[in-house]
Amino acid sequence: MRTRAVALGLLVVAVVAVAGACLAREGSTNLEDLAAVEIRDYEGTDLSSITDFRENSIKGPQHIDIENYRLKVDGLVENPLEYTLEKATDNRQGYQKVVTLNCVEGWSVRILWEGVLIEDLIEEAEASPEANTVVFHAYDGYTTSLPLAYVTGQDIMLAYKMNGVVLPPERGAPFQLVAESKWGYKWIKWVTRIELSDDPDYKGYWESRGFSNDADL
Repeated sequence: MRTRAVALGLLVVAVVAVAGACLAREGSTNLEDLAAVEIRDYEGTDLSSITDFRENSIKGPQHIDIENYRLKVDGLVENPLEYTLEKATDNRQGYQKVVTLNCVEGWSVRILWEGVLIEDLIEEAEASPEANTVVFHAYDGYTTSLPLAYVTGQDIMLAYKMNGVVLPPERGAPFQLVAESKWGYKWIKWVTRIELSDDPDYKGYWESRGFSNDADL
């Protein structure tokens, strides 16, 4: 009986994943459609919905042409790289983790994120010895930074899925940074560039406006 229940559970997850992928391929940006097929429970943990976010980006949701999208990894690296979305994700083990995003506005969401480890991308680019900071750049001009040791030491990922469905534009497609244990303004969306730097005091959009550069919860 237990075996049958486990098999049924795996089947449900598989159906949700396929449905979410189909919606993404069809270009759906309807959050209600995605909410209808997202996973809301993962290994006994209740998850928030893809609709449980407040829109607070600096220029509104960004709609990126995936065919022309490129993710750059450069700065203080020996081997600057440029990835298409396919190259950044294919033949690379997906990493899953339930992480809560806490916003300074007073709301939070617990989501099952899936993505690629930033450490793997940096390793391929071969960070220079003097690099100590990672500066993230977004399609809308937003930036933020994190210590290199934090990014590579805590399995920090760029997520391309949430709750089993591909990220919609409203949630940062194609990549959203999952900055675990940091306030939400570090969770940069629509990431287009990962820059290695030797400036630990680099201040991004909100940090240059008085927010803590550490952003520890």
